[in-house]
Amino acid sequence: MGLGNPGPRYRKTRHNVGFDALDRILKVSGGRWSAATGEAVSTEIDLDGRALTLLKPLTFMNLSGRAVADACEAQSLGRRDVLVCLDDVALPLGTLRLREAGSDGGHNGLASVIDCLGGNDVARLRIGIHPDELRGDLADFVLSPFDDEELPVIDAAIDSVVEASRAVLTDGMAKAMSRFNRPLEPRESERH
Repeated sequence: MGLGNPGPRYRKTRHNVGFDALDRILKVSGGRWSAATGEAVSTEIDLDGRALTLLKPLTFMNLSGRAVADACEAQSLGRRDVLVCLDDVALPLGTLRLREAGSDGGHNGLASVIDCLGGNDVARLRIGIHPDELRGDLADFVLSPFDDEELPVIDAAIDSVVEASRAVLTDGMAKAMSRFNRPLEPRESERH
């Protein structure tokens, strides 16, 4: 599932990079979003022979857990069957971090998911949105669009989210973590 805020006002903002990641996975799979049901829009896809449900809550970020819990209940899934894609202002722009469990790290959307699913052993894939220099109020920053020079870096990171998702499915979380939990190489950031 991806975290973000619904509506055109929030499209392509830093806080919606989780939604953008799911849109990219959907595009690669050749699928389409189905009509919204309840508090989320979802779809069933096949990614490299593996069945996946993609889910974007239609609640606002801080209430995302309700939609995730409802979807898990409807599909008889446990919290360990979930991988949450979300933004992380503490990680450098474009950096990925996979974790099997942990705290919410101050992210209200992830806090809602952890609370509604009843435990912190929810896998997450954090996508770094922190620029070289953080400007202004944090809330305003995460709700603003990426700058032109940041777009290629975040686009490449979202491509890596697709590959990381594939790796989790085929190789397991431990191998995926060892492959994708690394800082961006200087050459990578210069190319973008």
